[in-house]
Amino acid sequence: MHDPAIPSLTATDPEVAALVQAEAGRQFGKLRLIASENYASTAVLEATGSVLTNKYSEGYPGRRYYEGQQLVDPIETLAVQRAKALFGVAHANVQPYSGSPANLAVYLAFLDPGDTVLGMALPMGGHLTHGWGVSATGKWFRGVGYGVRRDTGRVDLDQVRDLARRERPKVVFCGGTAVPRTIDFPAFAEIAREVGAVLVADIAHIAGLVAGGAHPSPVGHAQVVTTTTHKTLRGPRGAMILTDAEHAKAVDRAVFPGLQGGPHNHTTAAIAVALGEAATPAFRDYAHAVVANARALAEALVERGFDLVSGGTDNHLILVDLTGRGIAGKPAAKALDRAGIELNYNTVPFDGRKPFDPSGVRLGTAAITTRGLGVAQMPLVAEWIDRAVRAAGEDDEAALDRIAAEVGELVAAYPMPGWA
Repeated sequence: MHDPAIPSLTATDPEVAALVQAEAGRQFGKLRLIASENYASTAVLEATGSVLTNKYSEGYPGRRYYEGQQLVDPIETLAVQRAKALFGVAHANVQPYSGSPANLAVYLAFLDPGDTVLGMALPMGGHLTHGWGVSATGKWFRGVGYGVRRDTGRVDLDQVRDLARRERPKVVFCGGTAVPRTIDFPAFAEIAREVGAVLVADIAHIAGLVAGGAHPSPVGHAQVVTTTTHKTLRGPRGAMILTDAEHAKAVDRAVFPGLQGGPHNHTTAAIAVALGEAATPAFRDYAHAVVANARALAEALVERGFDLVSGGTDNHLILVDLTGRGIAGKPAAKALDRAGIELNYNTVPFDGRKPFDPSGVRLGTAAITTRGLGVAQMPLVAEWIDRAVRAAGEDDEAALDRIAAEVGELVAAYPMPGWA
C-alpha cells in the first residue's frame, strides 16, 4: 500500500484514493526506466503533502507580502543554504515551479523579445525551452539550434562556435533532455565568453550526478545553472536556478515578480529535504551507481545488437535508435510497457520519422538504482528489452506477458520508497 498511508483520503474520496493506491502498486511492479523519473524518499513525500500547502508567501525570506512567515522563511532559507553548499554556488533561487518556468525566467532576466538564444535543437537532444519554435521561447525570442556530429553522435562544438560567432546570441544554453554524454562545460564557457553571451547550463537531468560527483559541475563555467529537483536529484517536482553573485538579482526579479506569485512552500520544504539527502555519502554512492548501471546496461544492449546514439553513455541516460530492428519507437515503447518495462519513445538525431512516431526510445537508470538494482542485473534487463522488442515485431503478446511476469518477480524483491 501507499506509504505514507492515506486513510483520510480513502475515507473522504475512495475513488481518488483507489487510483493513488493503484499508481503506487504500478510503480512498485514495473521496471521504471523513464530517464526523467525517479522515486522520491518517504521523507520528501511527507514534506510535499504537509500543511505548508496552505500558506501563501509572495516575495523572498524577510521581504514577504503576507504575514505569518515566521516558519516559512526559515524553511526557504534552509533550502537555499543547502543548495548553495551542495553545488558550491553564490546564490540559489528555489522558487521556480518547474524546469520550464525556471528556463523562462532566464529569458526574462537576460533577454528582450526578439533577442537571439543559442541552444541544442530539440531533434538533436535539446529541450523545448532552449529556443525551439513550438515553445514560447522560440516564439518570443530568436532561437538558433546546434546539433551533434553524424559520425559520433556527440555535440558538434565546431558548429556551436561557428553559430555563436555568426549569430551573436545573448544567451547560450548547454545541456538537454536526451544527451547521453558528458557536457563539456569549459568548452561552452569559452565560446560564450568569446561572443559576450551568458552561459546557462541546464542540468535538469544530471543534477543528482553533479551533486554526487559522478558528472563534472558547470559551476565556475556557467554564470547561470537551471535544474529540476526530481530526476537524478530524487526530490519533488520543482526547480532551482543557481547563479554567481553578478547575475543573482536579475534572476530573482525574473522569478518574482516577473513570472510567479507565491512559491509552493510544501515543495520548497521537500526540496530542502532532498538537498539534505543529496549531501550524504550514501547519495554520492548512489550517483556513481546510477552511472555504473547505465554503462553496464548500454554495453549489454550493444552486445545484443542495439544501436545506441553516440555508442553508449557517460551518465544515466541511453538513447536507442531502433531503425535497424525494423520497429519504430512508439510501438516498441508500448510493447515494453506491457512487458513491465517503462520508458519513452524519442526522436534520435537526424531522425527521418515524425516526433510523435520517432525511431528511438530513451531510457535511464536513476529509478531502478534507487530500488537497489545493480550492475549484475543489467544484462537481464537488456535481455528483457531485446525479447520484448522482438515480440513487438512479431505481435507476440503472450511473450510480452511472460516478460512482465518475470519483471514483476524480480522487482518484488527490491523495496520502493512510497510503497509498504
